[in-house]
Amino acid sequence: MTNPSNAPTGDRLQKILAQAGIASRRKAEQIILEGRVQINGKTVTELGTKADASKDHIRVDGKLLHGPERQRYYVLNKPRGYVTTLDDPEHRPTVMQLLSQSRNAPEVRLYPVGRLDYLSEGLLLMTNDGTLANALSKASAGVQKTYLVKVSGAPPPAAVDQLRRGIMIDRGRLNEVRSGRRDRVLTAPATVEQVRGGDNPWFQVSLTEGRNRQLRKMFEEIGHHVEKIRRIGYGALVLDVPPGGFRELTMGEVTALNRAAKGQKVERKRVLPEPAQLKKPIPPKKKFSKPRRRPS
Repeated sequence: MTNPSNAPTGDRLQKILAQAGIASRRKAEQIILEGRVQINGKTVTELGTKADASKDHIRVDGKLLHGPERQRYYVLNKPRGYVTTLDDPEHRPTVMQLLSQSRNAPEVRLYPVGRLDYLSEGLLLMTNDGTLANALSKASAGVQKTYLVKVSGAPPPAAVDQLRRGIMIDRGRLNEVRSGRRDRVLTAPATVEQVRGGDNPWFQVSLTEGRNRQLRKMFEEIGHHVEKIRRIGYGALVLDVPPGGFRELTMGEVTALNRAAKGQKVERKRVLPEPAQLKKPIPPKKKFSKPRRRPS
């Protein structure tokens, strides 16, 4: 029987690597499995390995770790046409490139919390705090996310009520079929309010879950294609920087995010900043007709 006093102490190795800014936890696991990490001169390939960053000599690719980085938190307004990944096999521009190309680029390596697809835009949280990122991403936290959604065609009130109550959508990627049958799941109740009418109306939608391409699937189920998506709220945060812009969060905002990650209630600004608002529609130009000449 193992003596508890001899059991390994400290943190899991992938957590230490993430806190040191080497990579995200998932990527850190791959680095460990590839045999690129050493603890006190011994190569480690087991994911359950623990270490004490203050005592043990931990090296990645031969380079000694110098302890955890300072934890930083940023909000980014992701433009349409960027992917929310560290690296894209299709060589599309990434949010990481967007940050690094700025004159005020953060000095630490950040990772996106949650995702916005290639065609979506808006509020994206970036941090190197892996513990908070994992807590915010858990479905049990129920962190509220709010979006502006433009759809093709005007859904009838009964269809919008379906979205509010919950609707069956395909699990996983769009149109994905598993074992010859569709895998379906019922969405949680959502807040859905029309904020602009017309042939292609806008809706404000608040969700407490984040399934793969959920908004697009929900509206497709009621027969309406989604044309645009902009995330304007995440927990207590409200989008307040221009497209492509970013800023560091205040300590109060970080505290509010930690509260949201624990499932506690948080309050947002009641007056939405300009980036979170719909632009006023441009009125059509008046056509001026030339005066007719009177017959002489």
